Amino acid sequence: MTTASPARRAVFPFTAVIGQEEMKLALMLNVIDPKIGGVMIMGDRGTGKSTTIRALADLLPEIDVVADDPFNSHPNDVEIMSDEVRQRKANGEDIPTAKAKVTMVDLPLGATEDRVCGTIDIEKALAEGVKAFEPGLLAKANRGILYVDEVNLLDDHLVDVLLDSAASGWNTVEREGISIRHPARFVLVGSGNPEEGELRPQLLDRFGMSVEVRTVRDPEQRVQVVEQRSEFDADPQGFLSQHQAEQDALQAKLVAAQQLLPQVTLDYDTRVQISQVCSELDIDGLRGDLVANRAVKALAALEGRTEATVEDLQRIITTCLRHRLRKDPLESVDSGVKVMKTFCNIFGMPEPEDAQALVTSNGRR
Repeated sequence: MTTASPARRAVFPFTAVIGQEEMKLALMLNVIDPKIGGVMIMGDRGTGKSTTIRALADLLPEIDVVADDPFNSHPNDVEIMSDEVRQRKANGEDIPTAKAKVTMVDLPLGATEDRVCGTIDIEKALAEGVKAFEPGLLAKANRGILYVDEVNLLDDHLVDVLLDSAASGWNTVEREGISIRHPARFVLVGSGNPEEGELRPQLLDRFGMSVEVRTVRDPEQRVQVVEQRSEFDADPQGFLSQHQAEQDALQAKLVAAQQLLPQVTLDYDTRVQISQVCSELDIDGLRGDLVANRAVKALAALEGRTEATVEDLQRIITTCLRHRLRKDPLESVDSGVKVMKTFCNIFGMPEPEDAQALVTSNGRR
C-alpha cells in the first residue's frame, strides 16, 4: 500500500501529475529496468520535474533491507549486498531485515566528491586496524533514485563519478592504499535548463534516455494544474485519499512489470532495424542500440505483454536516441523529428504529418 503515514510528510501523488507524459513514461521504464541507465530531463524551470520524481519515489512499494545497514543492502541478492553483509551471510549469521521506503536522494549543486562517494578515516584505520568508512550520498541512494538538479552546472568530474557508479552498480573509494567498495545501484535522474549551458556530449550519451519538457501552454490545463496544487496544499491527506486507488493500481502495475520483464522478447529483425536506425543517424557507440532494446521491453512489460512490438518502439525511440545525435549548428530540423523520420523510413511506416507533434506527445495513447 502507498498510504502516507501521518508522521511522514505528504508527497504530491504521481497519478495526479498533469501532462509531461514523456517524462513520466521514461521514469517508469527506468524503475522497471534500472539498467536502461537513467533519464536526462532538459527543459523550462517550474515544469514539475522534481515534484514528479519525488512522487515516483513515494509511489514505489517498500523494499526489504538489512536492518541497520547504511547501504540498504538486499537480504538475499548478493549483487546489491555490501561486502560486510555478504561476509556475515557466509559465516552463517542471522541477518535481521526490515522494510524501508525507496529513497530519493537530492544531490546538492555544491556537493564535494567526499560528500558524494564517502570518506575513509585514515587515522582510525591505521590506529585501530579497521576500515572506518563514512558513507556518502551514493550509499544512501543504493536501490533508490538519485536526482541531480541542474546537472549541466555540476563539475564534470562529479558527473563522471555518478555515471560510472550508475553503470557499474558499485562505488569504490580509495585512499592511502585503503580501498572500500559498496553497492550503488540506483536510477540516475538529471535535470537542467539548456539556457544555462549544455552537458558535454560524451556525458550526455551516458544517460539512457533524454526527455524534453516544456511549459504547458493551454490556459485550461494551466488552471487545472494550479487548482490541483492549491487543493493539495490546503488538505494534503484529503487530496492523497482521492488518488489512493489510482496510486495503488499503478504501484501494482509497476511491480507486475518488474516481474514480467525477464520473459519479454523482441524479435531478431526488429533488433537489426534498431541498429540500422542508430547507424543511419551516425550515432557513436552501441549505447543507443542497448538502451532502445531495454526500453522497448520495459514498455511491453508495463503494458502486461511478453512480446515487444514496433508500435512500442515508436513510442520510445526518440527518448533513447535524440541526445546521442551529433550537434550541427546549421541543422534546422529538431533532433527528435530527425530520429522519428529515420525510424519511419527504416521500418517502412508512413511519416506522421506533424512529426514534431508525435515527438512531443510521445508516451500518450
